[in-house]
Amino acid sequence: MSATVATPRPHVLIVGAGLGGLLLGALLERCNIPYTIFERASSVKPLGSAMVVAGQLMPIIEQLGLFEQVAAAGKRLHSSLMVKENKEIMLFMNFLPSEELSGYPSYIISRPLLYDLFLSRVPAHKILFGKRVLTIAEEDNKVKIQTSDKVVYEGDILVGADGAYSAVRQQLYERLKKQDKLPKSDQEDLPFTCTCLVGQTVPLDPKDFPQLSDPTHPFVSTIGKDKPYTSSKVAGEQSFRNLDNSEWEAHAAQTMADETRNFPITFGDGSLTLGDLYDKTPRELMSKVMLEEKIFKTWHSGRTVLLGDGALTAMHDAIALANLIYTLPSNTTEEIEKIFKEYQTERIPPTVERHNGSQMMSKLISKSLFGVIAGRLAKYIPQWFWRYYIKRGLLLRPWAGFLKAVENKGPLAAVPTPSTKKARELYSKRTGVQFV
Repeated sequence: MSATVATPRPHVLIVGAGLGGLLLGALLERCNIPYTIFERASSVKPLGSAMVVAGQLMPIIEQLGLFEQVAAAGKRLHSSLMVKENKEIMLFMNFLPSEELSGYPSYIISRPLLYDLFLSRVPAHKILFGKRVLTIAEEDNKVKIQTSDKVVYEGDILVGADGAYSAVRQQLYERLKKQDKLPKSDQEDLPFTCTCLVGQTVPLDPKDFPQLSDPTHPFVSTIGKDKPYTSSKVAGEQSFRNLDNSEWEAHAAQTMADETRNFPITFGDGSLTLGDLYDKTPRELMSKVMLEEKIFKTWHSGRTVLLGDGALTAMHDAIALANLIYTLPSNTTEEIEKIFKEYQTERIPPTVERHNGSQMMSKLISKSLFGVIAGRLAKYIPQWFWRYYIKRGLLLRPWAGFLKAVENKGPLAAVPTPSTKKARELYSKRTGVQFV
């Protein structure tokens, strides 16, 4: 059960049909708020490797009616290992406490499969492909975009969901810079942490890869010895990190694959290398991507707002934004800017925490003195501390306040976010449905 918003309803223009943009569209669809998604690519491309879908996302997955599909498409994640090339264990992470506390299993799922599930919740006619945004303007209490085919679209809210190199962000920042309103830190280039070669193999034969028949086999990351490389594999998905990004422009995905073919892997019979997986990977499903991490200070201006980069961050941003758009009392710029401020206030703390956690993990696998010391200490992390770390992360399990709430499945109840509370209160007022 969902509740529609009061009229006049805002029309939302979403630039970017990634996971964050699709989730935002799927949520707006459920509360009957008009929207259009613009994607610069000409069609859906099944690129990417795998990602973890766990307790932090499961409530919204369940609200969208996708829980069974995710469970069927994913592989249960029980644990993760970080090992050296000689198979010496550097770090063991047990994820069963997450399931025990939240009541939701953790799954590793192909990113394209998750994409397709979200795509199934958005009517096809509401996604326009081949629409690269060229200009953005705000006038007459509306926001307008012009795409590369010279068509102009008008709406009340513009959402930049197009990743780290967002065209919306770039144009927004250029405008603010001319007005001398853009913080200096937001004018600096993105700091590159590493490059990744990601891809998906064809279905593998369990006779050659017996780990596929083991439902409890861990996700394994292998740290290269005297190499700037780390490899991660699970159930036919692969990603490969190069910690040296200085020659990004000179290399294509195939070149990076050629350079790393002989990197040993734990998958298979123990004698295989990444090259054996590359040979089972269609070239069109391999891509080289650049990873960068930065927290921008400017998240919105006027009628324009940005989703964060990174799948989980973008999806959590989309949930918060959908909740707040649902509560809009009117489409004035003043009211829109008000909910954008609430959105940024809510999302900054968890975004900073995830950023810091990612930075710590990067240091852990680095070859620096800090990495060596941290790696040795990590082997002896007490289980109570690990459980506390998982519990802290699970407290943030956002859901849509305008959809039927899901029951807590574990002993650890999620803490409702401010945007969820606000949307839930309005939903109750409009429908008469009271939440416990």
